[in-house]
Amino acid sequence: MANQESEHRRIVVETPTARREEVHSEAVRYPDRNGMSGAALAAIVVGVVALAAIIILFALNRQQEAMNDNMTAQQTAQQPPTTIVQQPAQQPPVIVQQPAPVTQPAPVIINGQPAPVSGGTTTTSGPDDSTIQAAIDKKFSDDSKLSALGVTTMVIDGKATLTGSVQSAADKSLAEKAVRSVKGVKSVDNQIIVSG
Repeated sequence: MANQESEHRRIVVETPTARREEVHSEAVRYPDRNGMSGAALAAIVVGVVALAAIIILFALNRQQEAMNDNMTAQQTAQQPPTTIVQQPAQQPPVIVQQPAPVTQPAPVIINGQPAPVSGGTTTTSGPDDSTIQAAIDKKFSDDSKLSALGVTTMVIDGKATLTGSVQSAADKSLAEKAVRSVKGVKSVDNQIIVSG
């Protein structure tokens, strides 16, 4: 049952001709706090509805899984077994870089004598471009530091051209020194780019 209290107030009313006091009484009712509040009751109802929804969804999910298992079993029973043949992995193609073609034919040597040069004089030349190229390639492949640089060389008329990209100026200089040390190299055109 609700509690009831009365409240009395005195108010002074002034008019141009008189002044008077009035007493106002007000009854105030306070509800009992013995039961649950509306917010607590609403929270309980929402919780019960959410729990019921979760249980229903769980039950429907279990039913769907059972139906999927039955369908899979039926499809497996109807299909003949398949044989899987595993092919070996394909190897990537091997790319062999050939030395650049020689622009002039090698001199023909008869009986161990050098070929005559225009003007009637004879000259002894060093190794030909393909021999120089092979020597440079061997030097690079035998040295692990040089082979790791990824530098490409091309020899034409004894002139070795270096191309590629290295991490430091020291690597660039190392490659050039290695090529200069090969017998028959007349000059080196170092076009290596330092990227580091």
